[in-house]
Amino acid sequence: MRDDGESMSDDAEGPERPGTTVFEATVRDGVCRLRRPGTRWLSTGYDGGESVGDCAYLVSVPEGWDDVDVSAYTARRRREAGFRDSDQPVESAPTLLTGVSMRHARRARLGPVEAVVTAGVNNPAALPLTAVESPSGAVGATAEPPAHDAVGARAQNVVRATGQDADEATTHDPDDDRPPTGTVNVVVGTTRSLAPGALANLVAVAAEAKTATLLALTGFPGTTSDAVLVGCDPDGEAAAFSGSATAVGSAARACVRDALLASLDSRYAEESPPNSVEQAEYGVVTDERARVRRVDSSGHARE
Repeated sequence: MRDDGESMSDDAEGPERPGTTVFEATVRDGVCRLRRPGTRWLSTGYDGGESVGDCAYLVSVPEGWDDVDVSAYTARRRREAGFRDSDQPVESAPTLLTGVSMRHARRARLGPVEAVVTAGVNNPAALPLTAVESPSGAVGATAEPPAHDAVGARAQNVVRATGQDADEATTHDPDDDRPPTGTVNVVVGTTRSLAPGALANLVAVAAEAKTATLLALTGFPGTTSDAVLVGCDPDGEAAAFSGSATAVGSAARACVRDALLASLDSRYAEESPPNSVEQAEYGVVTDERARVRRVDSSGHARE
């Protein structure tokens, strides 16, 4: 993916070939515009939710960014990059922020689905599972560090962070609204027209694929600032479901996995990701235990 204002292309020597992409993508000045007319969007990012429009954006923010008016900042960045869509004010377009440069963005297409991913894991969110006991006392499945690194030899020391003390680990201040220099942002688009529930479920499918891929590579299920944006074509072939056994869900899982692998490989080509929350610049460990009770139809809480 080039950061010179040209469209992202399957063929670096020429324009996008018809039918090879779901989105027309253009990158300028650290801003990536993903365009498909009339798309129905659902975003988990800042000021997210449902919307309809032609474009969505990925925006790289500089290190130390501290602008508290996020909406005004993202609108300004889009305008400064020359994106002025007359049929959709930039203020209403869904936008995901990241500390990762757009040069590390990667796209993957399979069947009716395309995923675009920017990935960095310098702010891991660990959820230790080693030797966790169930409420009945049975020991749950142990999650071991990955036996090998699928990203390549450049990141051989990536392992699971377990047993970290959240008070001792380096953590991201929850009152600090600045996105840390990480984040895994996933955009999934499909040429199908998804039912409302299927569009919402596609968020879960994308997040599941992201988590499975990150766990295999890094031992972390995600970062402190991950977001998912999904979109579908209202004029496409109707699809009532988007689960992993459907054409849309299955393709989405593969696209997210492969785009994420490629983005991580680019981002960490010359350095290794952190191998624990303690070694990361930012990060959190969720090692608290919740109180679990049986769901009782009588209305009385029982242990």
